Amino acid sequence: MPRTLRALCATLACVAVTTALTGARSAPPTAAAAPDIPVAEVLDHLDELQAIAAANGGNRAHGRPGYTASLAYVEAQLRAAGYVTERQPFDYGGTIGYNLLAEWPDARTDAVLMAGAHLDSVGAGAGINDNGSGSAALLATALAVAESGTAPEQTLRFAWWGAEELGLIGSRAYVDDLNDLELAAITGYLNVDMIGSPNAGYFVYDDDPTIETVFTDWFDARGIPTAPATEADGRSDHAPFAAAGVPVGGLFTGAGSVKTTAQAVVWGGTAGRPFDPCYHRACDSTTNINATALDRNADALAHGVWELAGL
Repeated sequence: MPRTLRALCATLACVAVTTALTGARSAPPTAAAAPDIPVAEVLDHLDELQAIAAANGGNRAHGRPGYTASLAYVEAQLRAAGYVTERQPFDYGGTIGYNLLAEWPDARTDAVLMAGAHLDSVGAGAGINDNGSGSAALLATALAVAESGTAPEQTLRFAWWGAEELGLIGSRAYVDDLNDLELAAITGYLNVDMIGSPNAGYFVYDDDPTIETVFTDWFDARGIPTAPATEADGRSDHAPFAAAGVPVGGLFTGAGSVKTTAQAVVWGGTAGRPFDPCYHRACDSTTNINATALDRNADALAHGVWELAGL
């Protein structure tokens, strides 16, 4: 949590946390319907990330100017909307990197729902699907929370992770830095990593049944079949949280795995080709985005945040 809030928690002894968590882990609170997240807003954020990469050597990788500029862009948006932000430093390979944490200042309990996405790209390109798509949808959702003017039941903490592409470095550093009380306060972590793949599938993490059902019910209500996100197992920033015992869930549209004929029948697209043919390549630019998949997953993410945080 941001250090200022962590200090406040210590001052108050966080006496409400244990009581709040007793019910929070078992079932999400009743929530209002989430707003539609305009895909145009998400695409605007992706245009900004593409421009940042173009101005900084073609990428947004750990330790490089494109990542620093990406962090500054996201942080400026959040601070203008009223979020309390913190840059958490970590060292990898002798280079200091940063996670960006943003907490909404209004909540009715000390229990914490987190949602996150990695902000870094690989060195080969701008990383617009991987993972500008998740980062932009997360930012649009956080800004929608601010626009709603509603105090959630649970504290909402959003995170943009650094150095995921080098081995989940930023998210591991964050989880390792939590004390037992801070870790116990996190009722769930939602991860969005690659949600605009051009040959998209609709995958939902199957780690935690409650979180999984929140997402699969949303897709089912719209007649969109889903499948477990097995390609993402242990490969993104949910993994350190899961290892620490935090319930995790998330959304994914596929990476380098090949779409089967059966999947193409269900979801459309092209069988025999990867879900993202530009995965970890220079061609992962704004032309590498399936706007329909991005729109659906951004709305599903907002639904998960609203439902699980009790907005």
